[in-house]
Amino acid sequence: MATYKSTDIRNIALLGHGGSGKTSLTEAMLYVTGAVDRMGKTTDGNTTSDYDPEEIKRGYSLSTALVPVETKGKKINILDAPGYLEFVGEVKEALFAADSAVILVDAKAGVEVGTELSWDNATEADIPKAFFINKADDNDAHFRRVFDELRDMFGISVCPVVVPVTGQKGMFADLIEMKAYTYDPKKGTAIECEIPASFAAEAEEYKTVLYDSLSMTSEELMEKILMEEPITREEASEAIHSGILDESIVPVFSGSATNLWGVTTLIDALISSFPNPITAGSVKAEGDTSVFVYKTVADSFGKQSFFKVMSGTLRRDTTLRNLDTDTSEKFSHIYTVRGKKQTEVDELSAGDIGMIPKLANTNTNNTLGGTEGYKKIVFPTPFLCMAIQPSSKGDEDKISTGVARLLEEDLTLKYENNAETKQMLIYGMSDIHLEVVKSKMKSRYGVSVDLVAPKIAYRETIKKRVSVEGKHKKQSGGSGQYGHVKMTFAPGEDEGLTFTQSVVGGTVPKQYYPAVEKGLLDAMQHGVLAGYPVVHLAADLFDGSYHPVDSNEISFKLAARLAYKAGLPQANPVILEPVGALKVYVPDAIVGDIMGDLNGKRRGRVLGMNPWEAKKGYTVIEAEAPKAEMMDYTVALRAMTQGRGHYDFEVVRYEEVPGNIAQKIIAESKVEDDE
Repeated sequence: MATYKSTDIRNIALLGHGGSGKTSLTEAMLYVTGAVDRMGKTTDGNTTSDYDPEEIKRGYSLSTALVPVETKGKKINILDAPGYLEFVGEVKEALFAADSAVILVDAKAGVEVGTELSWDNATEADIPKAFFINKADDNDAHFRRVFDELRDMFGISVCPVVVPVTGQKGMFADLIEMKAYTYDPKKGTAIECEIPASFAAEAEEYKTVLYDSLSMTSEELMEKILMEEPITREEASEAIHSGILDESIVPVFSGSATNLWGVTTLIDALISSFPNPITAGSVKAEGDTSVFVYKTVADSFGKQSFFKVMSGTLRRDTTLRNLDTDTSEKFSHIYTVRGKKQTEVDELSAGDIGMIPKLANTNTNNTLGGTEGYKKIVFPTPFLCMAIQPSSKGDEDKISTGVARLLEEDLTLKYENNAETKQMLIYGMSDIHLEVVKSKMKSRYGVSVDLVAPKIAYRETIKKRVSVEGKHKKQSGGSGQYGHVKMTFAPGEDEGLTFTQSVVGGTVPKQYYPAVEKGLLDAMQHGVLAGYPVVHLAADLFDGSYHPVDSNEISFKLAARLAYKAGLPQANPVILEPVGALKVYVPDAIVGDIMGDLNGKRRGRVLGMNPWEAKKGYTVIEAEAPKAEMMDYTVALRAMTQGRGHYDFEVVRYEEVPGNIAQKIIAESKVEDDE
């Protein structure tokens, strides 16, 4: 693969709702430019982008694929991102490497949840956007309806450039030159023809919308349009380029990836009107060489680090310092990647994207070279938690190794080895996300795992003050044991044990006080209701007795435990559950449904709500809810909002569990003990 100057590179993220045709468009672009001699299909599992066995099995993209398209002396780095919501981390990575985004829209389905989220993600990444209305070959395709939806949803910056000719399947009108084109079914090349008279009036309507947008890019162009003077393609392309850069224009193209309609026209537009990395302002051609690692693949063959050259020129055998780990890494071999195909190159210019294998101390979000680290990709926090356990005994180490590799690759996963519940916990973006993790554990690392519901780390405490005694006495055979304590147990202010002594007259010698305290601390690990740790316990040692020969530390430790077991059941013990602070971000139209669900099914308390400043038409609901009722909230909220809502949740305290629920917890605990 040739070395390309920064100005000859375009980095384009393909976004859109799942099934809108991103991978098919990528395949079509490769085919019409001669990179492949036959088009792969997602249904056949033979596309360039979806090469992972898990992607082939499922029939859709799970990760962002890098696919360079070379044509007319330019290199278009396509970043084919997944469309399903659970793989948003991959979208975030693609948007860092990209300098603009093309959002695909199904010509039949119109604006979908994935369309909205793609727009939001690209807006957050602060990169220009365009639309490609795909699947124009569908019998139920309706360009006008979909175009109007886009303008209603995203504003008047959305303007048409290439539109299908009504009543002429496979014919498209270029509104800049007001010419029509059909496309060679074998090569996808454009064949010029006249705009049919039946479509002339409609074409003029679209052209008026386009020219209104173009006129806003410069006074000279506005004057020409007002004077009804003709505009050249170069002037229009430059205007669209300016409009794309300042985001005053969001151009709309159309076609059918599977039939090669409009693909070459889109490629030409990417070259002529979309920003290169320099004009986009994402990189600097001059200066010391620096790169940013935006993605890591850690499979059974080793680790691959995907990077964007942020400044200078990266040459083979260059050594760069990792500013995050303060270690040096040698770029002995650098590659460009097209799907799973790797091609070694000698150098890459600023703005280009490459891959290097086997970097020892480098991970996603690391900057190498230069003097100052680049802004890191912010990944969403996963909240759906499942316990991961081996299907066969003895595979725990394999699980730890496999999960560690997946965590390197996917920063929307979180892992926790919970010592309290004795479970290995994996957190993901959805149930599908965690099912993919399960499949990868099997296919990559040879370990079968089960995903089961995680246990809740409940607590126990007491609500009443009681006085009891505990006596441990063993005086038959050998050395004797004797310990005797009288104690008061009461609710404590501190979270753990508050231990005091009010012994008078030395009935319990001071040297045994620590043993009494240690006995209580050990006993508090297991409550008297369901075996959960006890918190907020105040214990006062006020009396007892000892034996001058048989008393020792172990005897008083055991006496304290006997007092604990006798006293706590009398002290009105209760179970406490973790309760968290919750913020739910949802469209205004369904606020009532969300609040009803929180107040009812989830035992939540709504504290208030306010408009969400970051997005018009959204509300932030602030509430508190028990963790036990939030375990499936990721899935439930997605269903209630069709994927438009999200939330943050953090445990802030423990509260008493209602009596009926406490009885269920106690019953479940007894079943576990019996097992």
